[in-house]
Amino acid sequence: MSQLEALETVPGLAAYLGELEARLARAVERRPGLAAGVSAEVLAAGGKRLRPLLCFLVSDPNEPPSVPAAVAVELVHMATLVHDDLVDGARIRRGAPAAWSVFGAEAALGAGDYLFSCAFAELASTGDANAVATLAEASLALARGEAMQRLQVRKPETTVDAYLERCALKTGKLFEAACLLGSGGNRELGAYGLALGIAFQIADDILDCAGESEDTGKIPGTDLREGTPTLPLLLAAEQDEVVRAALAGGPLDGALVRVAATDALPRSREAALDYAAKARAHLVSGAHREELEALTYAVVDRVR
Repeated sequence: MSQLEALETVPGLAAYLGELEARLARAVERRPGLAAGVSAEVLAAGGKRLRPLLCFLVSDPNEPPSVPAAVAVELVHMATLVHDDLVDGARIRRGAPAAWSVFGAEAALGAGDYLFSCAFAELASTGDANAVATLAEASLALARGEAMQRLQVRKPETTVDAYLERCALKTGKLFEAACLLGSGGNRELGAYGLALGIAFQIADDILDCAGESEDTGKIPGTDLREGTPTLPLLLAAEQDEVVRAALAGGPLDGALVRVAATDALPRSREAALDYAAKARAHLVSGAHREELEALTYAVVDRVR
């Protein structure tokens, strides 16, 4: 059992996640049609449901945890995956064909937009304008992060700071939103989520270099092939001209092996652990403090 799977034994979480899945299904069925059909297939592929888990763990123990918040953040996450696979030309997601490779680019684009719309409809139904504003801010950050990534493609001169800013926008801000929405706006827990998200993304980028397809559900080396400058690739490019040339769009033969031959992977893991520690520093007393602390280790040490 993985550390993430162990967290699923928290009392009340199974029922919460069960309700989440039912409401996710209802949300994507809101307007029958092609977009809903594609979205249902994306939903059926499953996922870690890590952002809904955060909504649950940061909630006030004296109040029922918000299911609409969890549904909304997961729908936004699903939308970004559909769009990212389309933009990156990634054909595999979670061990299955990506939506665009099955239904076509236009259908996938429409499904991603549809999922974004469903997310805001879910939150708007609560009447909580602050919650809608929080999710809107996170969605704007996602768009900014994607635009930043497009500008950094095939640029091995990208700085580590620029990479970390992109991680904060593309991943950290939605983790932050999950914590803010789940906790009713607790800023310390929001800061926890932001740092946790950056740690998660660094770990994800390490897995792209060193993970196995059967574990990650994705083809390794995607970032290098696409020219996406991640932390392990940037650190390796500083030490190895073959990696640097490959990241800039040159020959890929042997480049991924040479990444592993540098100290880029252990240095990247240290960076992920550092952000995990920053996340723990923001934890306040609460019913699930131990689980939130355990999560900071789980996101770094996962294999998928």
